[in-house]
This record gives sequence, structure tokens and C-alpha cells, in this order.
Amino acid sequence: MKAALIALRAVVAREALRFIHQRERFVAALVRPLVWLLVFAAGFRAALGLSITPPYQTYITYETYIVPGLLGMILLFNGMQSSLSLVYDREMGSMKVLLTAPLPRWWLLMSKLLGSTAISILQCYAFLAIAALFGIDFAPWGYLAILPALVLAGLMLGALGLALSSFIKQLENFAGVMNFVIFPMFFLSSALYPLWKMAESSRLLHDICAANPFTHAVELIRFALYLDFNPLALLWTLLATLAFGALALWGYDPARGMKRAR
Repeated sequence: MKAALIALRAVVAREALRFIHQRERFVAALVRPLVWLLVFAAGFRAALGLSITPPYQTYITYETYIVPGLLGMILLFNGMQSSLSLVYDREMGSMKVLLTAPLPRWWLLMSKLLGSTAISILQCYAFLAIAALFGIDFAPWGYLAILPALVLAGLMLGALGLALSSFIKQLENFAGVMNFVIFPMFFLSSALYPLWKMAESSRLLHDICAANPFTHAVELIRFALYLDFNPLALLWTLLATLAFGALALWGYDPARGMKRAR
């Protein structure tokens, strides 16, 4: 147990140091959601009407609606960024050193996942602080209530990044994979538009969005922000986390690599 905790602390500290030394990564993580919040939301405000649906008790502005989705955007992009660093570490050889440590592989991957999730959550709260400066704020207890939702959503998206990194062998191939994963997952969700709005356009599009695990992660954050609970979103986010985690463990299983080599 002592060795496992030392490894956890070392991996998390390495992730934190990498984040501190890459200030542009922090800025980039905030620029994307802020552009949506301050630029696109202003244009969509008049075009998109929002009805009173749970967890909202009254009409809200479009800027307020998309904040949970933009928090999900931060978690999603950071999860992919973390998986990109794994591909880079594997090419440089440091990943092999990590995975040969005399500890269970699932613990080493979990340590990596916890480190990247902690950084994502810090970025989320920095975004909420900036949003509050522009008058988009929430109930004080809501900022605390979303913490478990952010942790679970971050673990789910980080596990997805781990799973992807186990199948991507070259750094050059990562950009294409990200385009096929990040953008469909983000736009085919309730991050920017309510599901009932999707149903007005296309029932098939609504069903795809409803089946998207990212939708349930966003809704989990949305309900928690208003001190409400969405059991369906919690269930599907948890199941997706377990599924992506199992896929990542299978992808990094050394036995699979030896079988493929044969």
C-alpha cells in the first residue's frame, strides 16, 4: 500500500508539473469555452428559445444554459490532451518505464487518470470564476455540489482518452482520431442545445444525442449545479466510465501485445 501511494503521488505530481510548465495549455483550455460563452452565445441568444425544463425553474439565458456543456468541453479536451501525452511518452520511452513498475497496471493507469482529472477540475473552476466576472454565476452551494459530478465526468472522459491512446501507435495519427471522437461527441450532445430542440429537427438526431455518454455527463453536471439529482445521468456516466476503463486496461494489457507480436 505504501508503494502504491508513493506511485500515485509521483504520477499526479508529474502531471501537475507538466501542467505548470505548459502555461499555454491552461490558456488554450479556457479560450475555447470562453469563445463559445462570450461570442457564439451572444449570436445564438435571440435564435434559440429555451423552455422551462428540469433542472430550471424559470427561463434562463442561453449563456447560462451552455455553461455545463462548456465545463464538459474542458473535461473532454483535457482528457484527449492527456491521452496525447501518453502517446508522446510511449514514443519517448518514459511510458515503458512507468508500466514496468512493480505495481498493478490498473493502479498505474488509475494514477494517471486521477492526475489528469484533478487538473481538469482546476480548469473548470477557473472557467466558472471568469464566467462569474461576466455576470454568469450560480448559487454558492452549486459550485460545491458539482465537484462529484466533475470528478465522475472527468474520469469517464479521461478513461476514454486512455482507451484511445492504447490503440494509437503514432503521434501523427492522433489528430485525425481526435477529430473523429471529440467533435461528434461534443456536438451530438446536449452541451449546446437541449434534447427537445434536437427532437424538433430530427428524431434520429435526438436518439443519437440521448445515447451519447457525453450528454449524460453534461446533464449530471447541469443538475448538480442547481442542487438537483439526475439518477439516469449518474447511471449512464458510471457505466460509461467502467466500460472505457475496462477497454483501457485491455488495450494496455501486455499479454495482448505479445499475442499480436506472434
